[in-house]
Amino acid sequence: MYSPRIYTYKITFEEVPYYYYGVHKEKIFNEEYWGSPVTNKWCWELYTPKKQILEFFEFSDKGYEKSKKVENRLIKPVLNDIWCLNECCGGIYSLEISRRSGIKAKDLNLGIFSLSKDEMSTNGRKGGTKTKKLKKGIFSRSKEQHSIDSKKGISKLTKDSRSLGGKKMAKKNKENLTGIYSMSSEEKSKAGKKGATSINSQKWKCLETGFITNPGNLTQYQRARGIDTSKRIRVDPLTTP
Repeated sequence: MYSPRIYTYKITFEEVPYYYYGVHKEKIFNEEYWGSPVTNKWCWELYTPKKQILEFFEFSDKGYEKSKKVENRLIKPVLNDIWCLNECCGGIYSLEISRRSGIKAKDLNLGIFSLSKDEMSTNGRKGGTKTKKLKKGIFSRSKEQHSIDSKKGISKLTKDSRSLGGKKMAKKNKENLTGIYSMSSEEKSKAGKKGATSINSQKWKCLETGFITNPGNLTQYQRARGIDTSKRIRVDPLTTP
């Protein structure tokens, strides 16, 4: 009498190029089993499935654990392939399932969609404060390390690359209504005025002539005299004569 088995398998279909990976632990030897799809069960109902056993494993807890790891290695590279019918791999869901879940949560006002803008802002500040206190994430690095990382990153990009990256980010923000595109005309106007006031309140000193003014005026001043605009230093308004 044969013993039950544990194996990984692949399901394909005679009429279409869809496929599905899985692992099965038999209750009796050679029992009929064609996978356990949930989201894409329609494919089994419409088309003719064929099963290919890929690998057998020891019939034990360790063997089953090993088979699950192999199953994840099979699914992970193809999880978002249009022909792959698997929707989850090791707790990670496919982009399609994530998209559907996001739409459903938004329609039902669940999760983050149940919060107002003020509540999300408050939660964000709390998370940032906690991260800062624990010195995690960006707060785990010193100012010098951040400066070095920033210079290394941007120095590897050409002007064209930086320009293209900026355009892509702007397009993405516009499509998702994030960043400046999430603001009303009045909010943009207020933010612009606030930013201009902040910049104009700064005082910068020309290192060649000692002339002090705001950054915009200093740029015009230096260019008019053929002075390198990088030859400047910010000065404290309180100590400016």
